[in-house]
Amino acid sequence: MNPSKLVSVIFLAICQATQGANVSLPRSLPEAQGVSSADIRAFVEAANRQISTMHSFMLVRHGQVVAEGWWKPEAAEKPHVMHSLSKSFTSTAVGLAIADGKLSLDDLVFSFFPEEAPAEPSDKLKAMRVRDLLTMTTGNETEAKFTSDKSWVQTFLAQPVPHKPGTHFLYNTSGSHMLSAIVRKVTGETVLEYLKPRLFEPLGIQEPEWGSSPQGNTFGGWGLKIRTEDIAKFGQLYLQKGNWNGKQLVPVSWVEQATAKQVSNGSDPTKDWDQGYGFQFWRCRHGAYRGDGANGQFCIVLPEEDAVIAITADTRDMQAELNVVWDKLLPAFHPAPLPPNSDEVASLMQTFGGLEVRAPVAR
Repeated sequence: MNPSKLVSVIFLAICQATQGANVSLPRSLPEAQGVSSADIRAFVEAANRQISTMHSFMLVRHGQVVAEGWWKPEAAEKPHVMHSLSKSFTSTAVGLAIADGKLSLDDLVFSFFPEEAPAEPSDKLKAMRVRDLLTMTTGNETEAKFTSDKSWVQTFLAQPVPHKPGTHFLYNTSGSHMLSAIVRKVTGETVLEYLKPRLFEPLGIQEPEWGSSPQGNTFGGWGLKIRTEDIAKFGQLYLQKGNWNGKQLVPVSWVEQATAKQVSNGSDPTKDWDQGYGFQFWRCRHGAYRGDGANGQFCIVLPEEDAVIAITADTRDMQAELNVVWDKLLPAFHPAPLPPNSDEVASLMQTFGGLEVRAPVAR
């Protein structure tokens, strides 16, 4: 066997071996999908050097995993906490419940929980809609703080609403939990239960973990634990406008609305947190969108490149993490397949094999 073919066989064998028994995303050499192995390696080396601390990385192009790596002791089979990337999954549950006719974007939040509302609810609270929860424009000035001894829904509804809902952007994780509570209210199932047959099982996401409030509602805004490839599958589902293996799991209309700029949240063209917000998804530079979570959890979808990037990490500077993606990885994409490059594939494999997690970041 010639060296080029041998490297290809070894590369694909390693990719398959890391994924366990349930592999739903096919594997390919980078150049076959128009991606430069040398540029991927440059990205991995820069991320390893500049970002403290990377845990995993996976790149999907044209529906094929072309690169994947874990910083030891992290591994393909280990679930990782998603933090606020969980919100994008909750958004999906809302979209599915709307498609099922259980609620609408313009339903009033107050109407779902009249028994837990303040005795004299303000007009602004009564005007708050499901849409406002999704877009982080509830009208709150500060987030509600949940405690173990009081209903989280009641706590949220008691929070002052000084701004007209729909007019004031405030990143509001407690509002994301309210979306979870609403899904349970209208379906009789927690978000975790509701998504299992509709999303997790069709995507082959095995044994997702997701905690719940003292009242039994899935956290919604945080806490989901899944694997790196599961993040990539979720991004690929959205890249494919909700279609998976020929079945429409999520309505196209929901994918388009959820990932579009629904509200403005800044104006700095150099910051990915100023590009607008959708329905629990962020807009990015370079025509991309993402779900993200604290400390560097990313599901980045690049429609213009037909690509998905999944990253887990433990870093304090998430903008720096995205900057490395744009600076080093974006140039890797080409419109057509590239000539095979066995030497660079071998170098990339060697780089992935030597990755290790650095000491934890001081908090």
